[in-house]
Amino acid sequence: MGDFIGLLGLGVYLPERVMTNDEWAEYVDTSDDWIVARTGIHTRRIAADEESTADLALAAAQAALADGAFEPADIDEIVLATDTPEVFAPDTAAYVQARLGVGHIPCYDLAGSGCAGFVLALDVARSRALADGRRVLVIGVELITRLMNWKDRNTCVLFGDAAGAAVVGSGAGAIEILAATAGTDGAKSDILGLEAGGTRLPITMERVRHGLHKNLVMDGREVFREAVRRMSEASLQVLAKAGVSMDDVALVVPHQANLRILNAVAARLGLSEERVFINVQEYGNTGSASVPVALWEARDQGRIKPGDLVLLTAFGAGFHWAAMLLRF
Repeated sequence: MGDFIGLLGLGVYLPERVMTNDEWAEYVDTSDDWIVARTGIHTRRIAADEESTADLALAAAQAALADGAFEPADIDEIVLATDTPEVFAPDTAAYVQARLGVGHIPCYDLAGSGCAGFVLALDVARSRALADGRRVLVIGVELITRLMNWKDRNTCVLFGDAAGAAVVGSGAGAIEILAATAGTDGAKSDILGLEAGGTRLPITMERVRHGLHKNLVMDGREVFREAVRRMSEASLQVLAKAGVSMDDVALVVPHQANLRILNAVAARLGLSEERVFINVQEYGNTGSASVPVALWEARDQGRIKPGDLVLLTAFGAGFHWAAMLLRF
């Protein structure tokens, strides 16, 4: 096999603590049955008190480097997707760069794109590899449980903490990136997001007193409609770009938002259950870490064979969406 621009290593980090649905009853009026019926989620991972976003990102990055048999010095650039940064400024990528020991290479966060962040970052990395021959470390990480409202039962039970990473570049045997597509509808920016903390709604004592600084705005019905529509459309668009059909795809690895959305996307694309990888039941929605964790786990479980076409598709706040077609 020749050299392609693609994924040269994959790695993840999952915090040790597993939180069950029953535990949420200590915080909000809910139950295992209620959560499972509406989301399909049974458990999620919660970062330890001493862990921060950079800790999760660093561990996933180190795992991806080891998977590809790379040293930190082999990396030319870092792109980190997150909406739960280490600090407001500078970006989380700067902390990871210093701790990873990669030298003074460019690094930056891709923030605000929500759960579509990792797939968008992969496409940015692909362009950097094509333009300058760079080997780029891409990280998707969220420690959302520390920034969300644990009293809002409609949102708090959905999320978990995790990190995933990939090394992108040219190399023999790479998981080839065949095509990618993305889009944004800024007119839908009000249906999903964390509004407090910017210049429109600065953090104040009054907002903190009422817990408004952690309120996740989510119009559930509209998010559902947009997510299903955009993930399905992006999937078909990226297949058209690559000149293949859905019948050629061995496995679809979607953003793990909730089971209802995943089932609706599968139905719209005419996919059988075994052709869609789902692990939302174990980890919940891990934001920009969702796709790399699912991709890594699908490979780890032997769900992907050499030569398989694998489709990634995701959506997130913005309202952003993205899809990518890979060949293993």
